[in-house]
Amino acid sequence: MTLTRREILGAGGGLVAAFSLSSPAAWGGDMVEIKMQGRDDGSHVWFDPIGILIKPGQTIRWTNLNPGNSHTTTAYNPANFNRPLRMPKAAKSWDSDYLLPNESFSATFTEQGVYDYYCIPHEHAGMVGRIIVGEPKTHGRTELARDGDLPEEALKAFPAVEDIMTKGVVRRA
Repeated sequence: MTLTRREILGAGGGLVAAFSLSSPAAWGGDMVEIKMQGRDDGSHVWFDPIGILIKPGQTIRWTNLNPGNSHTTTAYNPANFNRPLRMPKAAKSWDSDYLLPNESFSATFTEQGVYDYYCIPHEHAGMVGRIIVGEPKTHGRTELARDGDLPEEALKAFPAVEDIMTKGVVRRA
């Protein structure tokens, strides 16, 4: 069977369309970008996206695109300032330290589960994010999360695990 040029191009276009509609978890091996952003006047700061689903082994790179602020990406983990554990026990914790505008930090995620993180100077403003790696055993919060230890604005900002699992990517409201 011989395919015409039109049939080959049509099939390729269909594949491109299918990949563009799939969740980021289907892009195994790709670098995933999360932007650290904020209003020029500093009145609001956020991670974009705020929730993301990835496959085990993928790397996330956070880049500070906020010209007026420094930011961090810091795992909720007792290793980081004795914060509550809100990630898989076996996973490696991370803390980027302060990133100035246009600086980046990367981490690779190998353990399946739900990972919550925050920006040290802006946690009280609700600058938090959630990463889901693979298919966590339990939907909902990590079993060791202690909500009472987090600022109310941070707790309100986390996207629901179910929304991330369904949509693949959740942007701030």
